[in-house]
Amino acid sequence: MSNISESTAVVVHFDEDSLKRLRKASMIIGALLFITGVIGAVVPHVFSLVVAVFLGWLLIIGGILTGYLVYLSNGRSMIAWLKPILLVLIGSLFLFYPVAGVATMAILLTVYLLLDALGSLGVAHDLYPLRGWGWMSINGIVSLILAGILLFAWPAGTAILVGLYIGISLAFDGLALFFLGLYSKP
Repeated sequence: MSNISESTAVVVHFDEDSLKRLRKASMIIGALLFITGVIGAVVPHVFSLVVAVFLGWLLIIGGILTGYLVYLSNGRSMIAWLKPILLVLIGSLFLFYPVAGVATMAILLTVYLLLDALGSLGVAHDLYPLRGWGWMSINGIVSLILAGILLFAWPAGTAILVGLYIGISLAFDGLALFFLGLYSKP
């Protein structure tokens, strides 16, 4: 019987040109994510509201575009119009009631951070033993801790926690990508 850890290990191989492109993109995107995350962590109230308003606009735009497609397809039933109407309605609620939107985002953020943790830990596992894989592991562990704290702190202080956590998560995503690019040498 073979060892289970040997049979499940996956080693990713890149040609030199692909590795150079990946390295450069990882460092640039990582630096931008880190800067965005630090801004969010420094002014979490503002960052929370900005994210709520941005999400509201995305939902409204998505509703309008979806409604246009329903119109083009001669949608006559109310069921066909349900999605675009809901998208515009929910987006409008985020715009007109951003504080309530932030509390809603806190729950969604908890789910996101749990999925981010699983994804980062999965990427770290796939990248092992390449240099830099540990940064992805740290990113996953931090996201898991943040999800737990947010879950237990809800709804108290969601305006601060949402902005702070999105900022921290983006900063660690940025660090992980930056160091992954820095250590990925041919």
